[in-house]
Amino acid sequence: MNDKDIVNGVHRINRDDDFDPANPPPFKIGEIRAAIPKHCWVKNPWRSLSYVFRDVVVILALAATALYFNSWAVWPLYWAAQGTMFWAIFVLGHDCGHGSFSDIPLLNNVVGHLLHSSILVPYHGWRISHRTHHQNHGNVEKDESWVPLPEKIYRNLDLSTRIMRYTVPLPMLAYPIYLWTGSPGKEGSHFNPSSNLFAPGERKAVLTSTVCWTIMVIILLYSSFIFGFFQVLKLYGVPYLIFVMWLDFVTYLHHHGYEQKLPWYRGKEWSYLRGGLTTVDRDYGWINNIHHDIGTHVIHHLFPQIPHYHLVEATEAAKPVFGKYYREPNRSGHSHFTCSEI
Repeated sequence: MNDKDIVNGVHRINRDDDFDPANPPPFKIGEIRAAIPKHCWVKNPWRSLSYVFRDVVVILALAATALYFNSWAVWPLYWAAQGTMFWAIFVLGHDCGHGSFSDIPLLNNVVGHLLHSSILVPYHGWRISHRTHHQNHGNVEKDESWVPLPEKIYRNLDLSTRIMRYTVPLPMLAYPIYLWTGSPGKEGSHFNPSSNLFAPGERKAVLTSTVCWTIMVIILLYSSFIFGFFQVLKLYGVPYLIFVMWLDFVTYLHHHGYEQKLPWYRGKEWSYLRGGLTTVDRDYGWINNIHHDIGTHVIHHLFPQIPHYHLVEATEAAKPVFGKYYREPNRSGHSHFTCSEI
């Protein structure tokens, strides 16, 4: 078996050209669950915290290095690297929101707030809407991420929204707008406790996250006053934009096909299993480890409680059950993922 037979640490499955991924799968979600080794479900808080420590150390080292050299030959390299690290800590905060970080809710919420607030993400607000995404993945009527718009909604979009949503590369910068306004047809602010995104019992948690987000904004404004706007822009602002691009880019790739379009369902045609099978694993090469194997997305979507450090093994164990329903990107030379459909 050569290198091209392994993607994301997982062995490749051959699929017939006439296979229809929209057909109901011949297996149940319980069969997938049973195939995954028991230890893959175990959450080790110390191991999870070690990834936080690793990422924070790298972030501080990158900032110190950029400040030390303070050269325009170094700053672009810093922006790319630091933006990727911002994305990495977003993934860890995302794990906190799923409860895959640990079995201790307080630890999950504290770490999640620290990580997400530091990159201007309202922890609980986003956690709740992301939960809605997982519960309705592949449902064109209820999903939250890159959902195809019905013609009626599309025709009613104003020009600025159409440009922002459909003109590359603007969609890759849409995340902050999404946090404030939601997406077309699914409006709602992630900062407003009274938003229709949240149930009454969730409003206190959302308010807490909005306060934490506001504190981070104040810290950035104060830093701009003390150290200068352009210094903060170089150290934080540009990496933040790179992080946003990573988030939108990866989210799109995991929910859109690479050779054939993925099915979307509505009404009784949809089920949790069929929706989860519309997601796609992607291989990011050497970046897989940096962003905590987020590319192993199918198993994550079906079982978000599995820690990221067990996702590759869990995927390998589940592949015989998935059969042809498991999708993976084609590897070609040094290119581990494609963006031709963006």
